[in-house]
Amino acid sequence: MARESNFKNMFLCLLIICFGGSAVLGGVYLITYQPIADAQAAKVNQALAGVLPEFDNVPAEEAYQIRVDGRAVTVYPAKKAGLFEGAAVEAVTTKGFGGPITLMVGFKADGTIYNTAVISHSETPGLGDKMDPKKSDFSLQFKGKNPGTFKLAVTKDGGQVDAITAATISSRAFCDAVDLAYRAFRQVAQKGGDQ
Repeated sequence: MARESNFKNMFLCLLIICFGGSAVLGGVYLITYQPIADAQAAKVNQALAGVLPEFDNVPAEEAYQIRVDGRAVTVYPAKKAGLFEGAAVEAVTTKGFGGPITLMVGFKADGTIYNTAVISHSETPGLGDKMDPKKSDFSLQFKGKNPGTFKLAVTKDGGQVDAITAATISSRAFCDAVDLAYRAFRQVAQKGGDQ
């Protein structure tokens, strides 16, 4: 004879299913959390090595956050023999076509851009993703420029940056992130690289 379903039985079944599913998700999270964090740290360290002038400290250990116009940025000071040589600034813009774009922008002590690196983005493959130096020369036009005298805007907006063909929104977002990084760097440079 079939047993009749009642609220108590349905509740217990649903509770067991939810508990089991939560346990599985929690286990997967515990297994994957550290490898994901390690991969992200490696990506940041690789970007630091590529965007900073020569240094002998460990910028990732001396990193700190500041706020610029209500937006948080992370600053990685570069020092050599205890003297401030420049800084890398990790800046995020939400103005990308496909979502947020995270850049690492390295500056020499005088404010000149040493180099840039794309940490993450969701831009359209074949168009907006050309901001990555592995895919085009777009980001190279920022090297050696000082944003104090170089207008960080695409030429269509009266600036000096040649936009990626068919990806003006991504180009504007890249400029926005570099501008945010520069404004953060100016605050840092006024204090000699310290917090």
